[in-house]
Amino acid sequence: MHVSTMIKGAIFSLLAVILGAFGAHALKAVLTAEQLDSFNTAVRYLMFHGLALLAIGILKEKMHHPWIKISDLLIFSGTILFSGSIILLVCRKILGMDFLTVLGPVTPIGGTILIAGWIYLILALLKEKQS
Repeated sequence: MHVSTMIKGAIFSLLAVILGAFGAHALKAVLTAEQLDSFNTAVRYLMFHGLALLAIGILKEKMHHPWIKISDLLIFSGTILFSGSIILLVCRKILGMDFLTVLGPVTPIGGTILIAGWIYLILALLKEKQS
């Protein structure tokens, strides 16, 4: 097992549970419905990609193609950029950090990196199937 990848996945999943509860209870009263929806999207993606990293950690033991490692890196960094930027953007007024609006362009960059991570995973799986 590639424990470091699995630890990253477990941390993302843990954060998703904590942030989901925080959003459902503490933020529900202070965010608009649209902001809460965006927050929940970020949390959902955090959980999905946490679980994906857990699976990639297992796959890395069986597959040694370099693209699986690239997938790990891209999914990890893309999730931080995508979910992290949404959470910070939604909570910027609560945090007293209005300057965080500069993170707006980071979200689609993170999403693009996530897409690339999934493409690399698919390509690694296809290569594995061929061998």
